[in-house]
Amino acid sequence: MLKTIFDNIRTGMEKAVEHTKIELKKVRTGRANPEMFNSLFVDYYGSKTPLNQVSSISTPEARLISITPYEKQIIPVIEKTIIESNMGYTPSNNGTSVLIPIPALSQERRSEMIKYSHQIIEEGKISIRSVRRDGIHQLHLFGKEENISEDLIKDNESLIQIETDKYTSILDQLQSDKEVEVLEV
Repeated sequence: MLKTIFDNIRTGMEKAVEHTKIELKKVRTGRANPEMFNSLFVDYYGSKTPLNQVSSISTPEARLISITPYEKQIIPVIEKTIIESNMGYTPSNNGTSVLIPIPALSQERRSEMIKYSHQIIEEGKISIRSVRRDGIHQLHLFGKEENISEDLIKDNESLIQIETDKYTSILDQLQSDKEVEVLEV
């Protein structure tokens, strides 16, 4: 049962880190990154469909994203979706694809992006702490059911804290990497 509790804790913390990584990829860095558009959905034949399922998203240049739809008639829909997304981009089309120039970030915008990435990291840490809290709760319930000594429960609590510290340090490293990426001109 202890193994199951620890497996659940590790799985939960790994999921929190993976989700945080996905969210950090959406943070604008001043460089063209196709993953910034993975969260956009276009109206495709009456249903909301992820942009990356109806088109090919590429970066032909460091500051340019090209979105080539599989069907040309949805180019205006893609443009409208990008404008309405409030991402701050002005798309244009060349008849076969939508081109999105990525402007260089101002120093003010860079500091906003760093603050936003701090928020994402903090949400990840909150998720990790929540998993820790749930794990400790499960540990105490198990301890009461099986009449496990308080010392053994405390020892396992410290092992849970070690796991928590490990995954929190991973998030701290992600944060510093993202700061370097955002500040890079």
